[in-house]
Amino acid sequence: MIKHYCNISQILSLKKAHEKDGRNLLPEDLSIIENASLVFNDDEILWTGRTADLPAEYLKEERVDLTGHCLTPEIVDSHTHLIFGGDRALEYSMRLNGADYEEIAKAGGGILNSMTGTNSMEKHELLSIGRERIERLASYGVGTIEIKSGYGLNFDKEYEVTQIINELKAEFKGRVQILNTYMAAHAIPKSFESSDQYLSEVVIPLLEKLATENIVDAVDIFHEEGYFNTEDVKKLFSKCKQLQIPFKSHADEFNDNKGAKLAANEGALSTDHLLQTTSDGISALASSDTVATLLPGTGYFLGKPQANARNFLDAGVKVSIASDYNPGSCHWDNVLQIAAITAPNLKFNQTEIWSAITLNAAHALGLKSQGAIIPGLAPRFSVFKVPTVHHITYHWGRNFFISI
Repeated sequence: MIKHYCNISQILSLKKAHEKDGRNLLPEDLSIIENASLVFNDDEILWTGRTADLPAEYLKEERVDLTGHCLTPEIVDSHTHLIFGGDRALEYSMRLNGADYEEIAKAGGGILNSMTGTNSMEKHELLSIGRERIERLASYGVGTIEIKSGYGLNFDKEYEVTQIINELKAEFKGRVQILNTYMAAHAIPKSFESSDQYLSEVVIPLLEKLATENIVDAVDIFHEEGYFNTEDVKKLFSKCKQLQIPFKSHADEFNDNKGAKLAANEGALSTDHLLQTTSDGISALASSDTVATLLPGTGYFLGKPQANARNFLDAGVKVSIASDYNPGSCHWDNVLQIAAITAPNLKFNQTEIWSAITLNAAHALGLKSQGAIIPGLAPRFSVFKVPTVHHITYHWGRNFFISI
């Protein structure tokens, strides 16, 4: 069925950004179309341009008048941890009151606290809160959401959480596109003597089981001192290659472990955080297809320094921004709001910030068929009731998204 949206105030097409593969972007690469029309079917965009230039063959199609509205490529949140039980509100207050990581850990805080909260909840409870959180993200205009496991941290619960994400993926199909990322390698439970033991006894055996069910879209691992080391990462990436499952990493968050460089050299979809990445890692990313996913909401939430975004952008790295929504280090789920605040603080221009939450964010999930509004790509876009696209990021904290 062909659909025709007409009289759109502006379409932010990102045509030039798409042609440049999301790199070295200039303000004019927004490729805005004024007084526009969009013609599409369920599978692809057929035509876009000025309404006055609409081809005659589409004049007969039923129209939806979007006067006073703007279209952008669909907003993508490419890094969330939204399936978890309990919360860490007390931990947040402790941090504000001056407690450091060790004090919080001694008080039962950290990822292992969320492991306890998640394991204490039944499957139907986790499904319910996951559903509620997805609905909230979708209300901001987010149409694609990546969800990681990683708070079960044992074979049975990680399996259950991955199944929950798969069920939510099926439930929201047609409304919200969900990507299921397996991240049992998120932390090491205290019952294991080493990261290698946990990897060998839980993470890899469960991955092999899940691979037979074909429900995992990608695999992630926390590459950091005190979590999983370089050899662990190589071991897991090797298994992913064997099973033909895409992979990614959390890297260089607390220390420069050369995680970004490793991820780029190994062909990861993305590598995320990157607060401590140095020039060799940036160079490796610039010459690869691996997307650098920055998570500025985490820095704001923790009151910590941010990654030097300009170093990545100026080097020609494909940069995306995601929320990192989770119970401990970023309990903030609105990636569009995060991007709006990030733009002036990390010195993104308008094309860079929009590409970071649409085009490059989609590529961070391996979704090369979306991220721009051009013929041939999938008809995935977000609609906002504003006169120009500039009003979306100008009005901090306001939600102009509408569902049509």
